[in-house]
Amino acid sequence: MALKKLFSPKKPLFWLFTTLALLFVYLIYVLFAPNIFSDKVEKSYLCIRDSSTLEVVIAELNSSARVFNVAAFKQTALLLNYKKIRPGRYELTQGMNNFNLVRILRSGRQTPVKLTFNNIRTKEQLAGRLSKLVMADSLSILSLLNDTAFLAPKGFNPATSIANFIPNTYEVFWDLDAQELFERMNKEYNIFWTDERKTKAAAIPLTPVEVATLASIVEEETNGKAERTMVAGLYINRLKTDMPLQADPTLKFAVGDFSIKRLKLEHILKISPYNTYRNKGLPPGPIRVATQNGIDAVLNYVKHDYIFMCAKETFNGEHNFAVSYAEHQANARKYQKALDEREIH
Repeated sequence: MALKKLFSPKKPLFWLFTTLALLFVYLIYVLFAPNIFSDKVEKSYLCIRDSSTLEVVIAELNSSARVFNVAAFKQTALLLNYKKIRPGRYELTQGMNNFNLVRILRSGRQTPVKLTFNNIRTKEQLAGRLSKLVMADSLSILSLLNDTAFLAPKGFNPATSIANFIPNTYEVFWDLDAQELFERMNKEYNIFWTDERKTKAAAIPLTPVEVATLASIVEEETNGKAERTMVAGLYINRLKTDMPLQADPTLKFAVGDFSIKRLKLEHILKISPYNTYRNKGLPPGPIRVATQNGIDAVLNYVKHDYIFMCAKETFNGEHNFAVSYAEHQANARKYQKALDEREIH
């Protein structure tokens, strides 16, 4: 009876416990009620950059998903003392509650990014592609790829810096800046260049960067993986006999137009260190990001006597190889005739 009187609606203690109970229920709602939703996918990702504020985080959160109750998220951030905003890429799941989200953000527990890049020709393309996958912007990446002082201790220069990037799928954290990204790729570069590969390169003899340069030409020259070792062997024959490479892809790179179907005299006369018709030896650096397959094609090149090649008149991406210039001329005439028949000028 006394207890009933004590918790009577007319007693202050009743209202105190009622208020506390309501506060507890509200707290449970704020912390654990589903609050993050996506209209399109089961999972989405929140990317937070350096120097972000809580308001910026909320804006990014709303652009990545849909926050049902922003006030509740802010209250959770206050309750869990979420003050230090850690940059990174964080996974958002459908129906995620504020407690789990803020706990992840506060601890900086990122979801790794799958860093994949391929079919890259220029530093500008590389910087643009990578900037879409990590926090570093394309301008900072490109600037580093042209930074002689930064590159020199690692054995690169602005002309060869893309050789540091070996296409593959890497797992990295999104909040990498340009230098951290380069350092990570340099670590992978050194893993790729095993003692066995270095020994094969030295036997040619070429440095790893020179192998990547030749591989980039081979890959532009033929789209047939089976033919790459043959093409690599031909170019190595030319290098060993001090004969110009006369590689059409280097001319296209020098001109800045890979869509050229038929090279003309004006292209051959182009003054450029990448013009391998005018200059002997390898160009200053790769004309594209060489793949593992392309590099290994050079390292495992086929030893033969061919020093001439011409695209096949079938336009299937393969080549006719020749030992003598006369045989090469015959192959060239067949190809020129095919170009004329297709009205490619």
